[in-house]
Amino acid sequence: MPGERILVVEDNAKNMKLLRDMLDAKGYATLEAGSGEDAVELALAHVPDLVLMDIQLPGIDGLEALRRIRADVRTSTLPVIALTAQAMEGDDERFLAAGFDAYISKPVNVIDLLATVARHCGNVER
Repeated sequence: MPGERILVVEDNAKNMKLLRDMLDAKGYATLEAGSGEDAVELALAHVPDLVLMDIQLPGIDGLEALRRIRADVRTSTLPVIALTAQAMEGDDERFLAAGFDAYISKPVNVIDLLATVARHCGNVER
C-alpha cells in the first residue's frame, strides 16, 4: 500500500540500502534502525505499519527487540517480519513461535519480500 510506513531494522549498510530501495520503489515510506535498541525506540515513537527485523543485531538482538515492541500496548499488534541470513531448518517455526508474523531468509527474494510485506501491511490497530 503506497505511503505505508515500514521500519527496516538492519545493521548492514548494503542490506539496508537494498531493502530501502525495494520498498521505496513500491511507494512505501521507510524508517531505518541499525540496532535493536533503535528499533524499539523508533517503533514506539512512530508506530509504523510494519517492521522488517534482522535477527542478529548489535546490542539487543531481534528477538529481544520484538519482545519489547510487543510489550507496549501501542505496538503490541504491530506486524513484525523476521529477516535472517542464519537460515537453519526449523527457524521459521522458532521465529513464528517467538511472536514474529512471518519469516524471510537472506539473501532476500524481492518477489517474496514484497508479497509478504503487502500481506501484512496495514494490519496494525491504531
